[in-house]
Parts: sequence; structure tokens; C-alpha cells
Amino acid sequence: MKSDRRPITAPSSTGLAELLADRIDRREATVGVVGLGYVGLPVALTFAESGLTALGFDIDREKVEALGAGRSYIGYIDSERIVNLAEAGRFSATADFERLAEPDALVLCVPTPLTAHREPDLSFVETTARQVASTLRPGQLVVLESTTYPGTTDGLLREALESSGLVCGHDFFLAYSPEREDPGNRRFTTATIPKVIGGVDERSGDLAEALYSCAFERVVRVSSADAAEASKLTENIFRAVNIALVNELKMVYDRMGIDIWEVLDAAESKPFGFMRFNPGPGWGGHCIPLDPFYLSWKAREYRMVPRFIELAGEVNVAMSSYVVGKLQQALNSRGSALHGSRILVLGLAYKRDVADPRESPAFEIISHLVELGAIVSYHDPHLPKAPSMRTWPELPELESVPLTPDHLATTDAVVLVTDHSDVDYELVLRHAPLIVDTRGVFREEHPRVVKA
Repeated sequence: MKSDRRPITAPSSTGLAELLADRIDRREATVGVVGLGYVGLPVALTFAESGLTALGFDIDREKVEALGAGRSYIGYIDSERIVNLAEAGRFSATADFERLAEPDALVLCVPTPLTAHREPDLSFVETTARQVASTLRPGQLVVLESTTYPGTTDGLLREALESSGLVCGHDFFLAYSPEREDPGNRRFTTATIPKVIGGVDERSGDLAEALYSCAFERVVRVSSADAAEASKLTENIFRAVNIALVNELKMVYDRMGIDIWEVLDAAESKPFGFMRFNPGPGWGGHCIPLDPFYLSWKAREYRMVPRFIELAGEVNVAMSSYVVGKLQQALNSRGSALHGSRILVLGLAYKRDVADPRESPAFEIISHLVELGAIVSYHDPHLPKAPSMRTWPELPELESVPLTPDHLATTDAVVLVTDHSDVDYELVLRHAPLIVDTRGVFREEHPRVVKA
């Protein structure tokens, strides 16, 4: 149905596309980025640094105020980048979603978590889609970057946007480009990681490709939004399956009295046919713990049960219980019980040297420890205060404790969850009465170190 809002003299879809393409080519386009978290903020800054103008949107007014004051709230993003772009008139942020009509292109970078039943939660996408639909105007390009299952962009999102009365591919344009942020990665920046693009239709794909080509060194065009969505899931399911495999090998070899780290070092010497993955206390970050369940859920619509993927999920989810079990065994062998023991969790972030706690296995381990009656503290040089997490709302409020000889000596055990490089592990080894090492930091055999 054609929109009542579109005037009779409105340009054709070809004309609208040509106008937008021309604005992009001249670097006159404004890009609106919705969601200024670990994905959205670097994407917005990257577009702004390419010569386009970026307008960021976020419901969190504290983030908007911080950006307005030139302060970064993401550790690896320098505040100077924000200040310089703001002074140049290339970047600003707002909590006023009535301004969604201003940008020529809108990039949606909102969370896509799981429900308590490990099913896709697209409520943030749905809410954002309704907000965009309320201001959508002819000629705008909308690109979803949030990780999701195939069919979201060309289904749920398209339907929500077309509720405005405008028609996809005629009045507005729609595409998908999966985020590929890797917080703390010093080798690749947002701009140097190849960007996959898939349009709902060819014209939408062309416009999205032109837009991202302004800011990203390489754009990889695929045939559809569905294919782009599937590529993102495939990347992370590949990692999830291999992490599950090496974690399962760790448990098997542990029973056999074989050191998994020694085995991996040896296997890695093969110059072909082997790709190393390291074991750990589980999986973390926004993508890997979620993506397998997104595809598994969607596959059921096609009467498929991806057993291999689901098994990988089960193994990785179970790792926190395995770690706590190893701690209990170690305490028992020393005549102590976990209940009432003082446990220091070393590392809260989901991976080394970042201040990113999303889906970190540390929270699941802490949850288990609290349930079993342990007295829990933590140390993380990158996270001075444990943030409130949607997945673990019942956890106590905790602040990072100093890593001192006295504090280490008064704990009953240290559980090493995240192997930050700026932690003094020699200090830990000298003063902690017991260490449960989930990351292979302590490679040599030691009577007070238990590998988990």
C-alpha cells in the first residue's frame, strides 16, 4: 500500500536512490547510529573519520552526556577521537529519537540477547524499528548490524518499517551488515576489518555498499540480507564449536593426567591442517555465547535440529560448573569445604585486557559460588566495579579488591578466570594458598596450583 504521506511529486525509487548515492559520494551524507555501545560508538566514529557526519542515538543519557563532554566510556577508545570529531562538526550524540528523520542513513546497533529459555530476544530490535518507523522518510537507508538469525532484516524489521506506509525498495532502502568488533584487538581496527553487506534488494545493497565503502577498507558484498545474517552466525558458531571441542578435550585429558596445554603446543607445531583454540572457563562476549542458539532456534522452523551446534552449546555452558567442581575437589583434598570459604575471582572481563564484561563466564562462576555459600570477592584492573548484568540480576554488588599479599594470604582460594596481562601472577603464586587456573597461566606443576 502506498503511503498517504508521500506527495504525488515525490521522486521515484530510482531518483531517491540516485539522490542518496550522490550525497554519499560527495561525503555530504549524515549517518545516524542507534545504540552507542561497544559496536555502535566505534562504527559512528569510523564513519565520522571518513568525512561523513555521524549522529549517535542512545537511550542512556549518561552516555550521551559523556560524549557531549568529550569523554569515552569504552576503554580502548580515546576521548581525543571524540573531542576532535565533535570540534570538526563530524560527530554528536543525542537521546532525542525524534531526530531519527535527520540522517540519510540509519545504522542500528542494538542488543540481541537471549531470553531465560535461551531463545532469541529481539525486543530491542523491535522497539528501535518502531521508533524508526515513526519518523521514517522517503530516501532513507536503514542498515541493521545487530547479530540475529537469517530472515530478521527482510522479515521482522522490514514489516515494522513498512508499517509507516512507506515501501521497502521504493520509498526507503534496507540492508544488513554484521558487526565484527573485537574489543582490545590491536591488530585490526573497525575500519580495517572487512565489512559484509547484504541488501534486501539490489538497490538497497548498492547503497549500503557505497555507504560502507566510504569508511571501511574492504566491503564484501553478498547476495542478500539473509546471507549476510547467516555469515555472522557461521563465523561465531565455528568458534563456539571449536571452543567446546577443546574444553571437552581438556576435561578428558585431565582425567588421563595429561596437560592440555602441552598437547596444544605440540599439535600447533603442525604447519597445516590444525587451527589452535585454547580452553577456558566457558565462553564470553556478546556473540559466541548467543549465536549458536539463534541459529538453533531458527532451524526448528525448518524442521531441523542442529545437534552438533546444540552439543557445543551444552559443553560450553557446563564449563562454569566444571570449574567450581574442580575448586570443590581441591578444597576437599585440603580438608576444607567450599561453604564459608573466601574465594577471590581473578578477572571479571570476558577476555584478556578489556573492560568488557558481556556474558563473561566469571559471573556464572560467581553465581555458583554464592549459591554454594562461598564468600566471594574479585580483582580486575579493568573493571573497578562489577556492573549490573541482565543475565545475573541476583548477584551481590561487588567492587574490585586490591591484589595485595595480605588479601591473597587471607583467601582460601583464587580462581583465575581472565588472564589479564597486567596482573602480577608471581605475586599471586607466592601468597595464594590455592589457585584454580582456568587459562593455563601457570604452566609448571606446583602443589598449590590446580588446572581447570
